[in-house]
Amino acid sequence: MPKCLLAAGVSHQLSRISLQFCASKHLAHLRVIDCKMELVYHIHRTKSPIIATAIHDGHLLAAPLVDYMNLQEHERFREEDPYTAYLVDLPVSRIRVDTSRFQTDLNRRREQAIYRKPEDAWGLTVWRSALPEEMVAQLLKEYDRFYADMAKLLEWTIAEFGKFVVLDIHSYNHRREHPMEMADGVENPEINVGTGCNRERWKPFGHSMTRFLAHHHIDGRFLDARENVKFKGGGFSEWINQHYGEYGCVLSLEFKKTFMDEWTGRVDVQHLDQIRSMLMGCIPFLLDKLDDVA
Repeated sequence: MPKCLLAAGVSHQLSRISLQFCASKHLAHLRVIDCKMELVYHIHRTKSPIIATAIHDGHLLAAPLVDYMNLQEHERFREEDPYTAYLVDLPVSRIRVDTSRFQTDLNRRREQAIYRKPEDAWGLTVWRSALPEEMVAQLLKEYDRFYADMAKLLEWTIAEFGKFVVLDIHSYNHRREHPMEMADGVENPEINVGTGCNRERWKPFGHSMTRFLAHHHIDGRFLDARENVKFKGGGFSEWINQHYGEYGCVLSLEFKKTFMDEWTGRVDVQHLDQIRSMLMGCIPFLLDKLDDVA
């Protein structure tokens, strides 16, 4: 896949080689390479009924959009889900999206995938002027290409195993108003497990996963993991359940950005590694639960 990009712009001063993927994506300067309006993503298929996805990890922006973009690098970066590609580097099938959600948001329905007005994007004015409709059509064509590839992966998984689980990994801001002011913990759990789109037969699966996560320690304490408090699942989960919900479910895991400084982009590598280790431990748990599904 061509590496068309406006490469990202935040230096994280990471201390481990294991996070080298960040260095290529989150650079300290802008680098523009002429390219088409391509959506850059990577699909790794392996013999597993589990699929882990990081569809909001990306920060790349197609060059034709640069002159239209109204936001600064750090403004886009705050609303993206950096480091989630590292979290989904698990021994399962994986999808990593390198393109920014500000180009095309794959977690929204097709008609909402391109941000057009501030209320679509947390009050941010994304574009200096409205995108030409021919550009929007190209972006939506890439949206369709992604979902066609997702359908192929799901159908292959169902053919191989008869069922599936998608770990839809995201992160969310909890210091949106000010770097020193945290959002209310009652309405903002450390891990929100979104299961609102899943069919009834899969509801116990989500409950079990939430309990499993809540029994883990990070930084010496149990995690606050709850179901459908902050988010219930987005357009990605909705689409999967609409077309394939009989065969599996989506667990949309939203991690509060306690593992990083959401204003500077700097990551607590030890904390991030603990989250990834926890997700690694989820794999045998989920496989065992899938064995119980008739």
